[in-house]
Amino acid sequence: MTVSGIGFAGRGQNVGLSFVKLRDWDLRDRPDLKALAIAQRAMGAFSRIRNALVFAFPPPAVIELGQAKGFDFQLLDCGGLGHDALMAARTQLLDMAGQDGRMVNVRLNGLEDVPEYRIDVDWEKAGALGAPITSIQTTISAAFGSAYVNDFIQGGRVKRVYAQADAPYRMLPGDLERLYVRNLTGDMVPFSSFASGRWTTGAPKLDRFNGFPSVNIWGEPAPGRSSGEAMQAMESFVEKLPQGIGFDWTGLSYQERQAGAQAAPLYAFSIFVIFLCLAALYESWPIPISILLSLPLGVIGGVIASSFRGLPNDVYFQIGILATLGLTTKNAILIVQFAKARVEQGMGLIEATLEGAKLRLRPIVMTSLAFGFGVLPLAIAGGAGAGAQKAIGTTVVGGVVTSTFLVTLFAPLFYVLIYRMSRKHRQAEAARAAAADPSGN
Repeated sequence: MTVSGIGFAGRGQNVGLSFVKLRDWDLRDRPDLKALAIAQRAMGAFSRIRNALVFAFPPPAVIELGQAKGFDFQLLDCGGLGHDALMAARTQLLDMAGQDGRMVNVRLNGLEDVPEYRIDVDWEKAGALGAPITSIQTTISAAFGSAYVNDFIQGGRVKRVYAQADAPYRMLPGDLERLYVRNLTGDMVPFSSFASGRWTTGAPKLDRFNGFPSVNIWGEPAPGRSSGEAMQAMESFVEKLPQGIGFDWTGLSYQERQAGAQAAPLYAFSIFVIFLCLAALYESWPIPISILLSLPLGVIGGVIASSFRGLPNDVYFQIGILATLGLTTKNAILIVQFAKARVEQGMGLIEATLEGAKLRLRPIVMTSLAFGFGVLPLAIAGGAGAGAQKAIGTTVVGGVVTSTFLVTLFAPLFYVLIYRMSRKHRQAEAARAAAADPSGN
């Protein structure tokens, strides 16, 4: 579907857009038939057009959070520098972005300044002639635009009446001199007696963002780069612009910034909740600490697997990491729980821990295999929504592998080290020594 005269940036005679519907997923099973690959080939063909700027891009990942894939950047005139200064800053920013290898297809989502015919009204002359402001504006609006007058009934249907100058008399700037304005005494005053016109240039649409004059800029990260790197580069470019020029993010980019700022508190809160649950379960502080020391062992696998497949650090990766943290905690608990029970029965710390690691190896492997094969279809998914499924599945599968092998080796070590450092261990050793030698010698 194609539309002429209307685009994402606004309305204009030199604006248009087209929506291309791709074939079904089953008919596009090759990598070169994916949406992004098709858009890249289309950009190569469109770049050879000399009389227009044409961009091809997939839609955003989340509907109604933007209009294109990539980052959505707002350049703001926070210091009231004026339209010309904002346009100069925009040109400087686009030049720097075009030379940076971290982003591609950086473009303006707006309309360039166009020729305008400006009408200058001498308000002193208009007042002397008795022509009010409302009459002047209404006359121009009705003659060159249109004005609703009334309704009338014809053939049983209600129709509207609009007043407008005939087409031959509203085509050129000189036609303004044909207009007459009714003054306060009811006389007709020629428009040329109190107004003049001149050609100039200006913005066809005045964009505002959070109350500031703004320019909307779109762009995409380069292949092998993440959207976070491209956004960081745009922020660094703004620091080189004149003072008074600011920026802000909107759409998916704003949500990405919000999610990125919440990642650290989210992980910290998750670990804190795990720690409180373990402390309440074991009624002890050292044992939960030894279990929490095993959490990075599962995260390592998720990070390595995602990096190996070239997946970005997005919200799906973070969901997979949180799931991996739970699996890693479960594996460590299986060993620590058994070792703690044997120590309370009087067995030595090292012997109890080794026995716990040997006896609980089979349950750890069984549960890990069940969980890993359960999420394996996500890691190898294809079709619609495969990006999110691959991100979560790859992270969890990688975390399952390392949490199974590394936790089995290092969880007993962490438990022994923390238990020996605790006062409870020294009290238990003293109690066993007193039971072995009642005389105290």
